[in-house]
Order: sequence, then structure tokens, then C-alpha cells
Amino acid sequence: MTDQTIEEEGTKGEDVGKTAVIFPSVDDAKPLEEGGPEARKGFNYQDEIAVSFLIDMLETPSLLKIHCETHDDILLVHAPDAQTIRIAEFIQVKAGEPDKLWSVADLCQRKKSKTGTSILERSLARDQHQEESRFRLVTLRPVVSALEILTFPFGATGREPGCERFNALLAELEERFPELKSMKGNGTSYWIQNCHWDQRHSEEAVRKDTLLRIIKLSVAEGRTLLPEQAELLLTELRSLAKAAGDAKWEPDRDKKIITRAALRTWWETRTGEIVQGAGAASGGKLTAKMAEAGLPEDVIELAVELRRGYAATSRTPRYLESDDGERLQGRVKSEVMSLRARLISGQLDLDGAGFHSLCVDRMDAVNAERDASAEDRAAFLKGCMYDIADRCMLRFRRPPQ
Repeated sequence: MTDQTIEEEGTKGEDVGKTAVIFPSVDDAKPLEEGGPEARKGFNYQDEIAVSFLIDMLETPSLLKIHCETHDDILLVHAPDAQTIRIAEFIQVKAGEPDKLWSVADLCQRKKSKTGTSILERSLARDQHQEESRFRLVTLRPVVSALEILTFPFGATGREPGCERFNALLAELEERFPELKSMKGNGTSYWIQNCHWDQRHSEEAVRKDTLLRIIKLSVAEGRTLLPEQAELLLTELRSLAKAAGDAKWEPDRDKKIITRAALRTWWETRTGEIVQGAGAASGGKLTAKMAEAGLPEDVIELAVELRRGYAATSRTPRYLESDDGERLQGRVKSEVMSLRARLISGQLDLDGAGFHSLCVDRMDAVNAERDASAEDRAAFLKGCMYDIADRCMLRFRRPPQ
């Protein structure tokens, strides 16, 4: 794509002077701030929102890339068709909110009265790249009536430039910031035209919705996932978003930008593995996964035996009548999911053999945490872990970056 040049009139008719300006792409320009990767603790809600956009990208061919913590909390790069300029959608996610409706005053409030620090100013300031800019605010709380126009879909009746709602909001924003312009010469009118206020509910509600979308997508593509399998992929997507947010632009720019091509490859590979693994002969996938991780044959054979012993035990009347087995199964799933998420995100720097050893050690630790008078269940715990691997829901090797 050629560089976008703004001359004389600027974008959308806004004046930027007489000198031609060549703006860089969002994919190439280093972010002006990198505070996000330094302060990501507690950003669970933002990560859930990022995962919901990853599902959007799996479903939507025109959504090409997702940036995590680059020029904004989240950045979507759209290409509606080959003839039009790409769109960069800058998204601010607001999780820590007071229990009240969002107002125009909230939108325009500056931090310590410092110019450029309000939500509106920071949002419009993103308009400094070759892509056409759009803006989105994701909040837990709804808005007052003056801002309702921003919640309407683009092109909807009631948000046309010049309509009563549009003019009323524009007048109020321009009264507060009469000279506000982006580097590309666009003002508050442009921001209103291109901003979507996206009210989401709780983190748990977003997570449940995303989980359901994963299942529906798998059904639509002929690789139907069970809820626990979809939960696994949701965890892996969450780890992918966290890893992208934690990475630094320099030297790891490519880790911060998730492309549709890479995500589709991952999705098709993982759903195929899980569905094929569920229908494969017991023990076959486990053997392949452990060999892939570089584990020796004797360890693989022991693992297969432990899985067989677990399968036999879990079908006995004694097991079926006890809650202990179900509790241990749930604990194993939780433990291996946590460990796997840490491996995917890069928190654990281990090869296949090292990660397998950590998983085995964790099963021993869970067994040791049980009451001293309780029956030893180390073999059951490890067998359960290997059964999860046999169903392609646990791999001991980190996926290719």
C-alpha cells in the first residue's frame, strides 16, 4: 500500500496547512507510550475483551490484525476491500469505573487539568497514521442520553452528521475543546462520526459469551468442540492476548501484533487435533504428543500404563459413587491449564521434557497436599493428566511462535 499523503485540505476536509505530510502505518510506527506492558497486573477484563476480538478475527476475513498494548489498549486493523484504504480502530478499555452513567464531563475530564489527558483528547490524538482512523470505547457502564448517539451502529438513523443529536453533542464538545485537532487535522466532528461506544457487561459475562462463540464457530466449521475443549482453547487465546500485551515493541514487535493468517492456522490446527484426538484409539495421541516433546520410550510406556489404569479406575462403581474422583479430576484440569497457560505466555522457559517434568511434579505436590490419612492417589492424578493429553487437551511442547 502506498503512503497516504494529506495536502491542503487534510482528511475529511479538515485543514492541516499547506505542507504535504506523509503518515506512517500503525504497523510500523513505534508507540508514543508503552505504559501498558509495564502495568498489566489486574487487566483481566481487558484481556477478555481482546479475546473477543480474536474471535471476531477468526470469523471476519476483513479484520487483518490485532495489536495488544501498542498505540492504544487494543488496535484493530481492517481492510474492507482491496480498493479502499485500511482502517485502524483504536480501542480504549475502561474497567475501573465508578458506579454511574458515563457523561460528557467524564469524557472530557483531564488528569490534574493537564492538556491532552482526557479520554476524548487521548482518543483523537491516535489519528496520526496512514490508515483511516476509527475509535471505540469499551465500558462496563452505560452512557447518559447526550452520548447515546455514539452507541448507535455506524450508518444508523439518528447518528447522521447534522442531525439533532449529532449537533448537540458536537456543540458541547467544542465548547469544552474549541481548538481540538488531531495531527491529521481532524476535530471533534470527525471523532463523533467515527467513534463507537461499546458497552460490555462483567468480565464473567464477556467470558461466557466468548466461550459460546468458540463452540458455535467450531460447529459452523464442522469441528464441533465440547464445552471443556472450548474452555481449553479460550485459555490458550487468553494466554496469547496476555503474551502480546506483555511484549515490548522493541525488540518483539511481531509478538505484539496477531495476524489473522497466524490465528487461523493456530485455530484450524488445534481444533483438528482435539477433534481427531477425541476419536482416535486410546493412548495413540498420548504417545505421539510425548514423542513430539522428545520424551524417551520408557517414559512414554509408563505414561500409557498410568492412563490405562486411570481409565479403568474411573469406570469402577467405587469411583462412580465417590465425589473424591471428580474433585481430583477438576483439580488436575485446573493445574495443567494453569501450567500450560504460563508456558504459552512465555512465563515458563522450558522444553518439552522440562515442562513434562514440571507437570509430573505438580501432580505429586497435589497428592502430597491431601490429608495424611487419605489414600495415595498419585497414580490416579498422573493418569488423569495423561488422559487429558491423550485427548489433545494438553501438549508438553510449547507451540511455535
